[in-house]
Amino acid sequence: MKAVVFHLSLLVLLVVAGCRDATAATSLETAWQALRQGEAVALIRHAVAPGIGDPPNFKIGDCATQRNLSEQGRVQSRRIGDAFRARGIIEATVFSSQWCRCLETAGLLGFGPVDAVPALNSFFAEPARAEEQTAALRDFIAELRPTRPSILVTHQVNITALTGVYPASGEIIIVRADGEHEVVLGRVVP
Repeated sequence: MKAVVFHLSLLVLLVVAGCRDATAATSLETAWQALRQGEAVALIRHAVAPGIGDPPNFKIGDCATQRNLSEQGRVQSRRIGDAFRARGIIEATVFSSQWCRCLETAGLLGFGPVDAVPALNSFFAEPARAEEQTAALRDFIAELRPTRPSILVTHQVNITALTGVYPASGEIIIVRADGEHEVVLGRVVP
């Protein structure tokens, strides 16, 4: 009898797990569809760049003063672009923080020109700017009127402040602007 109960319990567990995986896959496909249709945007944390923050002599526009992508980060950036293309996104408008690691990530996605947008810049070294910077990013997203998918390459602190998600390096967060906040539709780690 115990064996029968065990096997039935195992069967129920497998069915429930399968349903959850199917629901997650459906939800993620819905997120990709919203992105393809311009109803959502993709936020990407820049690819792997060893270390934390930036050196004290950091200057925008001078990559020698910044924390930059490793070779692993460059490979990861290309794979992120491949992940978009595998989902049918072959054209996109790409925006980036002015930090070199974000600009390089954005360029290696392979979608052409990248527009640097100060609203995507990190406030890691200036946490007092978090509210102001997040409001500027929220306004930027709200004003987008995409005719094709929009990809925004930024930093962990910006994504976390905007969505509550702590993304991994190179993680894609698909969000829909919904009034005064963003709704996370899906997360992808290529």
